[in-house]
Amino acid sequence: MAIVKGGSGGIGSATSTLLAAQDWDVVVGSHRNADAAEKVAATCRSTGVRAMAVPVDVSSEDAVTRFFSTIDDAFGAPTVLVNNAGIVDQKARLDEFTAARIQRMFSVKVLGSFLCAREAVRRVSTTRSGSGGSIVNLSSAASRLGSPGEYIDYAASKGAIDTMTIGLAREVAAEGIRVNAVRPVLVDTPIHAGGGQPDRLERFAPLIPMGQGGRAEEIADAIVWLCSAGASYVTGALIDVSGGR
Repeated sequence: MAIVKGGSGGIGSATSTLLAAQDWDVVVGSHRNADAAEKVAATCRSTGVRAMAVPVDVSSEDAVTRFFSTIDDAFGAPTVLVNNAGIVDQKARLDEFTAARIQRMFSVKVLGSFLCAREAVRRVSTTRSGSGGSIVNLSSAASRLGSPGEYIDYAASKGAIDTMTIGLAREVAAEGIRVNAVRPVLVDTPIHAGGGQPDRLERFAPLIPMGQGGRAEEIADAIVWLCSAGASYVTGALIDVSGGR
């Protein structure tokens, strides 16, 4: 069974449906998009697998604990966790940021990823009677590009995810758990409009060596491969799916 955090839209939705198409049972986690999450779960169920949408605010430790307890009761222990959370704030410079903006970004993207990974490790580590599994974190090429003048808080949160991926991979490698990250650069999803830049894909596509933004399905392909037996010797990897950027 696979848990897809932030599975209601964009990359999360594409990942959930691709996992289901490859015969994974899927839990679609979402905070504010219950209807969209249920539609994704229904699409997954149409392939013949078990799937359910479960709400979760990953910035809350209690909510994350309840989320995993709900999954335990319905499905048992997961094999895969996809740590995805698609939030971005309005384009701004650091000298325009508020503390609340920075705190929100790190609470959702960093704290939430740590908490969900912690709960997954507690269930799948072979030292805790688990059978092993895979954690795939959603990072971004922004972690090495910095996103100056736009979202350096977002970029910094992704830098933290890169470091967490490398450290956790080494920490649990002997416990049957692989930990990797995928780093997209510019993907055609609603997140850009949510950040007040609906034309961002068109404006920045010329900076991509391949000349275009990516599709959510292309990122999902990389994520699902990392979940699979085909990536059985891959851990601690930061995989750029970025059109050469």
